Amino acid sequence: MSVSLLENTDRQECVTYTGDLMQKLLSKMIGKKIDAFCGGASSLRGEVIKVEEGVLHLKDSDEKICFVAVDKIIVVWEAREEEHRAGFVSTHLDEK
Repeated sequence: MSVSLLENTDRQECVTYTGDLMQKLLSKMIGKKIDAFCGGASSLRGEVIKVEEGVLHLKDSDEKICFVAVDKIIVVWEAREEEHRAGFVSTHLDEK
């Protein structure tokens, strides 16, 4: 883990880190299906194949490999099995 504490002239502590922390986290998720958010309006979903030299290798549902720079990933979480799509949810009025 590459975490260092820096102290500025105001005596406030700032935490800085490299992509090492994210790379170690992703390495523990090999074989799992994840969603990775890198900013903007969309996220990437796929199975973690491997993580090496700062690159995440993801396999999507079409079996295509995607390569993502680990230091560009903002948030990552395990994907749920069901996919959520925009739209309406139907309910039956007589259900109790």
